Amino acid sequence: MATTSQPLRGKATCKKIFWAVFPHACFILSLVIYAFLGALMFSHIEGTREVIVSEEYRTFLQNLTYLARNLSDNVTENEKIFKDKIRDLFNTADPVWFINPEDRWNFFGSLFFCCTVFTTVGYGNTYPVTRIGKYLCMLYALFGVPLMFLVLTDMGDILATVLSKSYNEFRKLQSKILASKLCSGSTCSKRNELKSRAQSKIVNNEPLTIMEVLRNQSGMKRRQVKYRNVELFEMLIAKENESTQLVRNKSMERWSSCPELAREKTVSRVIKNFDKIGKELEKLDVPIVLMMLVIFVYISCAAAVLPNWEKNMDFQEAFYFCFITLTTIGFGDTKLEHPKFFLFFSLYIIIGMEIVFIAFKLGQDRLIVLYKKVISFCAEKNMPSKKIYPK
Repeated sequence: MATTSQPLRGKATCKKIFWAVFPHACFILSLVIYAFLGALMFSHIEGTREVIVSEEYRTFLQNLTYLARNLSDNVTENEKIFKDKIRDLFNTADPVWFINPEDRWNFFGSLFFCCTVFTTVGYGNTYPVTRIGKYLCMLYALFGVPLMFLVLTDMGDILATVLSKSYNEFRKLQSKILASKLCSGSTCSKRNELKSRAQSKIVNNEPLTIMEVLRNQSGMKRRQVKYRNVELFEMLIAKENESTQLVRNKSMERWSSCPELAREKTVSRVIKNFDKIGKELEKLDVPIVLMMLVIFVYISCAAAVLPNWEKNMDFQEAFYFCFITLTTIGFGDTKLEHPKFFLFFSLYIIIGMEIVFIAFKLGQDRLIVLYKKVISFCAEKNMPSKKIYPK
């Protein structure tokens, strides 16, 4: 029986892990498929459009030629006038005139554009020109932005769990170090030995003896009533362990005899996982300074790597670009020469947006607490003071 139960338990554990990961993988896979479909659509619509030489473009070229011909040999005298005229002329120019659609709207360029749409970054240097492309862009964003926010919320739960557990473990370690510094002498070692013995017995589901429980309680008076209480406590724990073990065995027997029951329970568990999206993020409570430090380190790592293929950027420019991207501001003033390389950082962008989103959420919570305190303080100040009348 022991040999057959081990493979069953292994399969059950694998299924449990699969159905736990399934909702997260489902969201990410949906976003990836949506991005690829959008890239195929926009590369076909915008990349194959006809380049029509408009009348405005011809007028622009004529004016530019006229300015170039009338430029005198003594540039210093007419430099200011020439600069003003050139600036005014180029302000009337449309950037689409200088773009080859096949180069800009290839598959990787279209994929980069789709990522800037549903992440709401929108750099502004790539945009649809055709009328059908503009309509499809609105429709694409209408479904893509909620899907992206769903992925952000789902991954935010995972990140919030990791951050909260790491922070709690750090606090536990800190408290242990402080306790070890304060604790000294043989009394502390004896107390720790008794605690470790008691914990090992509890883990092994062995009921503690009366004397061991009494030794763990410091300053306890040895009276007959407390002996009875300890005995009752041991009996209750032992009974509870037996009942939980019986329930587990019965449930395993039911699952093995009726697989439909196990399937229904698995499906209901998966549905409950979908319902829990965003709950861990709401419970997260870590210092805002820690989140700021995480953001700084996270952006600094990318800013150190990005100048390796973007030669027009240094560390400061790359840091600025990453910050503008992760906060979804996207001015478009810093342009990428190789956007397809930056697409490999898609996971980096999503996780970075998560971290910034969590930082904004924590900042929002702190602001709400601050507003509550200010309103309470103002309300207490404006309340009329109670007058005490003599009897």
